[in-house]
Amino acid sequence: MNLTISGHHLEITPALRSYVTGKLDRITRHFDQVVDVKVLLSIENQKEKEGRQKAECNIHVKGSDMFAESAHEDLYAAVDELVDKLDRQVVRHKDRLQSHHHESPKRLM
Repeated sequence: MNLTISGHHLEITPALRSYVTGKLDRITRHFDQVVDVKVLLSIENQKEKEGRQKAECNIHVKGSDMFAESAHEDLYAAVDELVDKLDRQVVRHKDRLQSHHHESPKRLM
């Protein structure tokens, strides 16, 4: 899995990098065919404080691409919301890939 973490108007500290990679381990635990992950963390210059810190993520898995974004006044909370959204998307994608059609049991005569 290729992981790219970048910041826009923000320096990515080692603590922030380890927090994001630790949270993204939850996605690879559910679905191991993740090819590429790109995370963009940014701070926007808005007057209101809420929704100022934003986290975006693109995930390329075998078969499709997924995107999620989240904004919060705390960057760590934004990352938590982002991972929750991505986790739901990955689990849904995995369920779609699995075949849920079972053959009926043969009758005994």
